[in-house]
Amino acid sequence: MPTTTTARPTGVPATSRDAGARRRLNRMYLQRVRNGVPAVLFALPVLLVFLVFSWGPIVKGLVMSVQQTNLVDPVKWVGLENFRYVLTDPAVGQASLNTLWFTLLALLFGFPVPVLLAMFLSELRGRTWFYSTLAYLPVITPPVVAILLWRFFYDPAPSGMFNTILGHVGLGPYLWLDSPSSAMPSIVLEATWAGAGNAVIIYLAALTSVRQDLYEAAELDGAGVVRRVWHVMLPHLRSVLLLMLLLQVIGTMQLFTEPLLFTGGGPQGSTMTILLLIYNYAFVNGDYGAATALSVLLALALAVLSAVFQLATRGWSTA
Repeated sequence: MPTTTTARPTGVPATSRDAGARRRLNRMYLQRVRNGVPAVLFALPVLLVFLVFSWGPIVKGLVMSVQQTNLVDPVKWVGLENFRYVLTDPAVGQASLNTLWFTLLALLFGFPVPVLLAMFLSELRGRTWFYSTLAYLPVITPPVVAILLWRFFYDPAPSGMFNTILGHVGLGPYLWLDSPSSAMPSIVLEATWAGAGNAVIIYLAALTSVRQDLYEAAELDGAGVVRRVWHVMLPHLRSVLLLMLLLQVIGTMQLFTEPLLFTGGGPQGSTMTILLLIYNYAFVNGDYGAATALSVLLALALAVLSAVFQLATRGWSTA
């Protein structure tokens, strides 16, 4: 018949074992806290600097958006009056349309260029570093220097550099920055040249993660360059492309330096953007309340746009 065994008593009551386990857990917790204190103290100055110089201006801007101030006269609290003013200002509507027009042109012409250039460089078998350096050179050029150089290129006279080059093939002369219809496309061309290098390097880094056996299998199947790009490269770039698309939309909605130095918002207000209008509110008109109110509205619009974009493309990056 089967035999049964009984557990030998440990000699220690259960309550004593539980108390000992709790004491060990408490000692481990206190040890982890003591070990983490130096790290917190070490990071505390960085956190304070971040709070003061990052969140400090944000809070100050929110406060100023409900004030009427020129930073000289006494502050007057006006509530939402600044927001009502900027929302009814016709210049804000025109600046918004100009900004959206620049964003559309930048996405149509400026977004594909770095992608195609990175794919072309990835197909090269030698001196890739040299060509990557050439692609990145415009990025390290100071923006003011680059814009002044392109202003020289955009000389509307027949003797201007671009007009001279195009004149050899029977085109031009064009007014470039002096025409309301061509001023914004001209700025898009320069902005694409200046900013494409960053995106090229990011795309090249992403392409290095693609396994070489996929390329070899595609070549064995008789796939040409176009099919390798479509079936191998682009699927692996999907998540990076979506992220770069969002970053480019956010960046183009904050266009400022180029219209300020190229045209000052002209001709006929065709290149007046939202950020340039904020600059005019604050430093030309001295109305810092309206400037910060428009800044808050722009920040809210970009936050909503980013949230909608993330929700809409949540499944695409892993599809």
